[in-house]
Amino acid sequence: MQHILLIQNDSADSAAVRDALVNFSDGLFHVVRVRDCSEGLAALAKRKTQGFLGAGRIMAVLVDLSLPTSSGMETFDRIFEAAPQVPILILSSAQDEDTAKLAVKRGAQEYLLKEQLDAYLWPKAVASMIERTANTEALFEEKERAQVTLDSIGDAVVSTDASLRVTYLNVVAENLTGWSRQNAVGRPVEEILHIIDGVDRREVRNPMASAIGENKTVALTPNCILIRRDGSEFAVEDSSAPIHDRRGQVTGAVMVFHDVSAARAATLRMSHLAQHDGLTDLPNRILLIDRLTEAIALAQRHRRQLALLFLDVDRFKHINDSLGHMIGDRLLQSIAQRLLKCVRASDTVSRQGGDEFVILLPEVAHSQDALVCADKMLEVLRVPHHIDEHDLHVTASIGIVTYPEDGTDCETLIRYADFAMYDAKDNGRDNHQSFKRDLNVRARKRQSVENDLRYALERQEFQLHYQPKVNLSTGQIIGVEALIRWPHPELGMVSPAEFIPIAEECGLIVPIGRWVLAEACHQARAWQEIGLLPIVVSVNISSVELRSATFLDGVRVTLADTGLEGRFLELELTETFLMQESAHTARVLRDLKQLGLTLALDDFGTGYSSLSHLRRFPIDTLKIDRSFVHSITTNAEDACIVRALIGMGKNLHMRVVAEGVETAEQLAALQDGGCPFGQGYYFGVPLTGPDCTGVLRRRIRVNIASVQA
Repeated sequence: MQHILLIQNDSADSAAVRDALVNFSDGLFHVVRVRDCSEGLAALAKRKTQGFLGAGRIMAVLVDLSLPTSSGMETFDRIFEAAPQVPILILSSAQDEDTAKLAVKRGAQEYLLKEQLDAYLWPKAVASMIERTANTEALFEEKERAQVTLDSIGDAVVSTDASLRVTYLNVVAENLTGWSRQNAVGRPVEEILHIIDGVDRREVRNPMASAIGENKTVALTPNCILIRRDGSEFAVEDSSAPIHDRRGQVTGAVMVFHDVSAARAATLRMSHLAQHDGLTDLPNRILLIDRLTEAIALAQRHRRQLALLFLDVDRFKHINDSLGHMIGDRLLQSIAQRLLKCVRASDTVSRQGGDEFVILLPEVAHSQDALVCADKMLEVLRVPHHIDEHDLHVTASIGIVTYPEDGTDCETLIRYADFAMYDAKDNGRDNHQSFKRDLNVRARKRQSVENDLRYALERQEFQLHYQPKVNLSTGQIIGVEALIRWPHPELGMVSPAEFIPIAEECGLIVPIGRWVLAEACHQARAWQEIGLLPIVVSVNISSVELRSATFLDGVRVTLADTGLEGRFLELELTETFLMQESAHTARVLRDLKQLGLTLALDDFGTGYSSLSHLRRFPIDTLKIDRSFVHSITTNAEDACIVRALIGMGKNLHMRVVAEGVETAEQLAALQDGGCPFGQGYYFGVPLTGPDCTGVLRRRIRVNIASVQA
């Protein structure tokens, strides 16, 4: 949990800030708001003595410069003095922008105008600010460790006479130069201390000669290299001073020097770490922004185009959850290496964090060039990644923008490329999409739906409807499928096809699925308690839910709380998901079977299952996908497929249900093919709980005799 201190008096603005931060971070940010500077200082002081509100430290401060008891630079100075190590973001009105800029010069990380705040821009700015500060702290820690190491090493000491012949070396100097004291004494100092310029490799005048000639303390110029007796080289820093006799006459010189190779390497390393990703060693967001800014300036000057590609690995979280983060990290390293092979030396492949990569193509003659590059990346990523004993099959979704057509600044280009990437995911993944202007509107709508989903559970907006499953020989209802419905208070009925994918991506599908399961089990048990003939209720389970570590225990607890026997609950899983999973899924399904549940394979026929796949999982029911049933009377090939699927299910001793039955002709064709069960609008639309209770109470049978005749 990352604690954010918000100092802002306006309640509406504060609520917007809090909601956006919490929603953006999926609960990772904990925002505590105070109204004025004094309360903010008290919270900071409490953090020093007791921890922030009893837990953790403040990761960032967001402060409005317009407060009741203080304003402007007075507010910032007091906060900065109290917490100089905590990153501060200024919230300013447009009329106070000059004050905000001054605050940045005096120590604030950055500022944002309240008039321009949106739920996408400034939560990312806060996250970036925290990450940047954490990186800086890590770098300072490394620098301090390097400094302690250097301080523990004794300096080398060499002295000469007035003619610059060596008179003394200490033990450290012997080690650094490769000369023993016995062999060095009496030799010209240039022979013992062979120093060159590290840039142009030219000989450097020995500083001891300057100390004697100028009769003052001198030092080597920067970037000097000492060539050891064996030819090895290392960087040195020194201080040389003349040696005087009692009369003040110069009699020689002394040089104190030490090896700074490690310090210079550490400096270079720290500079590298500040601009590169620690896992893949690719440029990070900081370096990408620098290069993108420079590329935009050059493109503007020379009237050229550039392209930006935003790449996200499809379903990467599944790999982390099933195989562990170590395998996931190695997969990211493999992906990074393959992406590098797809670009030119002048291009930049950067990792933004997680499974997101941004590729900068600073010179493209035509926008088509970016599409060609994206196709190449998708192709190379499809080749299995062999990691340990695993052959990992991954795909990616890529969003593409070009300068100046889609945007003229860094943030706009990256944001629009992100929108285009999500469009690629919405179009089935494993493809690329170029930015279109309507994506901005769609992205805002998507964000709005995600925000509303977070409140829907609290407000109990969801409903369950139940669609009957029918015995095609007798017309008897043998079960129902629970289908979620969302009557949005403003948008009306929102289609599950619209909000379920968003819920899966943001993780809300887990609590939503938990509610659906509990509600369906309560309803099934309620029907039994009023004396109705017990039937099986089916619940659709998302792949995200099945991979959740708490899913199995959640099912067990729900059955216990509702008193429903496991044999009256059926979980429906998509065929496509089962074909992607293996050992982990098989274990979970076996554990579910031990609870007495039945398992159904939904959308059967669309995932290209093999018999070996089906035999691996304890499946009880095959549900033939509605796309085949829809054309069973008009497409001979689909009719043959349906018959084959029915035969396969029977041979595997599985129950077969045809989905999407809508006409008497489709029903007749299914009966002719020997399909035992069906579901669809021909038998009845999904009903609310009370309406379905009425149907079950009257034991209504579908009239299928005329169809059979």
